[in-house]
Amino acid sequence: MKAIDLNLLTALGALLSQRSVSRAAREVGLSQPAMSRALDRLRHLFGDDLMVRSGAGMVLTARAEALAPRVQVLLADIIDVVADPDFDPARERRTVRIAAVDSQTALFFPGVMARLLKEAPDVDLRAVPIGPDISRRMQAGEIDLTFSLADYPLPSGAHSERLLDDRLALILRRGHPAAADEPLTLAGYAALSHVTVSILGDSHTEADAALAAAGLERRIALTTPHFTAALAAVAQTDMATVLSRAFARQFAEPFGLVLREPPFQARALPLTLVWPAARKHDRLLAWLRGVFKDVAAGLAV
Repeated sequence: MKAIDLNLLTALGALLSQRSVSRAAREVGLSQPAMSRALDRLRHLFGDDLMVRSGAGMVLTARAEALAPRVQVLLADIIDVVADPDFDPARERRTVRIAAVDSQTALFFPGVMARLLKEAPDVDLRAVPIGPDISRRMQAGEIDLTFSLADYPLPSGAHSERLLDDRLALILRRGHPAAADEPLTLAGYAALSHVTVSILGDSHTEADAALAAAGLERRIALTTPHFTAALAAVAQTDMATVLSRAFARQFAEPFGLVLREPPFQARALPLTLVWPAARKHDRLLAWLRGVFKDVAAGLAV
């Protein structure tokens, strides 16, 4: 321990999360030359390059990738030891990065922002895309929170909290020929043209599994990464979609939609908020998760 300068830990955390000497220097308030010297000392300490140039940027070595989540957790624990015990959201000045799709931002952000503007006016939310690299981005400290469904890839050690027990709904435009048929048969459902939403490049759904088991198949006329676009397309055509009931209810009246039970056994959709282990002591995030839970309690499914 005598040979280790613990001040380097902050520099290491910034370098591993920012993957850039200049950005890491700005994060911790050092000059770029000072951060470069810190990187040289860290390389000597670990006997590893930690960061190497690749094209126009820098990439982490295998040793650095393994260190990143452990260093973030260690820094979080240190911050918790010295943190002000009298947390007040009104004094916080932060930008919180939340990975979300448009249905989740539409459901939660209006109510959450109404609270923030009153109780934490200097806290900003920034929605960033959910993608197949979500686990790496969380471990690298690029994301503070993410919404999650059961099939999202998440890093080991992440913490989670359920916000809402959602379920699927069959969505049609008001006046659709099939809207009066309740319940719609599986064959009648297969005969419709469909809109699907693909977030992670997936295309096969439980609806397709149910149709295949019955010897049926459907035509997917539109695939989009946007839930709002799916509802808008259904509102103006005779297409159908199966999406979150909680989300679709928010747009049923303005879009002129009707919600029906899908003609197959649909799994539950527990909507969960997830944060990396490095953020487990973050008091602002703990308070913000409480705000999300309050908003979720007011959502009808």
